[in-house]
Amino acid sequence: MQKAIQFIQSELSGLYPATEISSFSRLIIEKVTGFSHAEIIVNKNTHFSDNQRQDIESFIEKLKKFIPIQYILGETEFYGLNFTVNESVLIPRPETEELVDWIRNENDRNAEVQILDIGTGSGCIAISLKHEFPNSKVDAFDISETALETAAWNAGRNELSVNFSKVDILNTPDFETRWDIIVSNPPYVLENEKADILPNVLDNEPHVALFVPDNDPLVFYRCIAQFALRQLKPGGKLYFEINRTAGQATIDLLTGMGFSEVELRKDISGNDRMVKAVYSR
Repeated sequence: MQKAIQFIQSELSGLYPATEISSFSRLIIEKVTGFSHAEIIVNKNTHFSDNQRQDIESFIEKLKKFIPIQYILGETEFYGLNFTVNESVLIPRPETEELVDWIRNENDRNAEVQILDIGTGSGCIAISLKHEFPNSKVDAFDISETALETAAWNAGRNELSVNFSKVDILNTPDFETRWDIIVSNPPYVLENEKADILPNVLDNEPHVALFVPDNDPLVFYRCIAQFALRQLKPGGKLYFEINRTAGQATIDLLTGMGFSEVELRKDISGNDRMVKAVYSR
């Protein structure tokens, strides 16, 4: 096993930071052996089969093409749960875990709340919230059928019940349901920010879930907020993940639309990243 780790590190040296290569090595070894991190340490003298060595070489070749490790391995962890990921969905980010954490910490986890996740992608937010709010009814929208298939698979994988629907939030009908919580991590990267996006993201992750036009950067926030004004229960809460440059603009949008208790929070890196608002009519 030590030789395999050294091989991975030597092949990727110079392409990625050392800390990232170390993480890749652990994830690859865990994938090909089925061992946990602790088991890898205990079984460090394990010899690999020809098939396992071929798998490692295949993973390395894809990493050399800057394909994200999560897509290569076909899965990732989010909020303590395992999720299947592929090119139809964004890779869940740590910042989004902070959004889930905010919702978890300020709402009654035993209540029979109704939650809606808009733009669910892999289902990471909706499924994590269902796990944290076991008595809740969770719905999730996305415009992509392939993303919804992945999300439904992830719900089944984690043995959690979420109702997934194909909905275009930019052209949404009224629903009979009134939700207690609406949450969304919509597209928010500006087209003019593409030059700042790393190739492994830009060349692999779905652009429909990433980018918004420069001339209307808050288009999804405005449409979702309008939807929330119709579909939230009185006292219901709206949560957003946002572009770090759009904090004040998002606050102004929500305040101007009549929401109360609008709050902006930073992520662990100190960037404006999350907004909450309350429907108080």
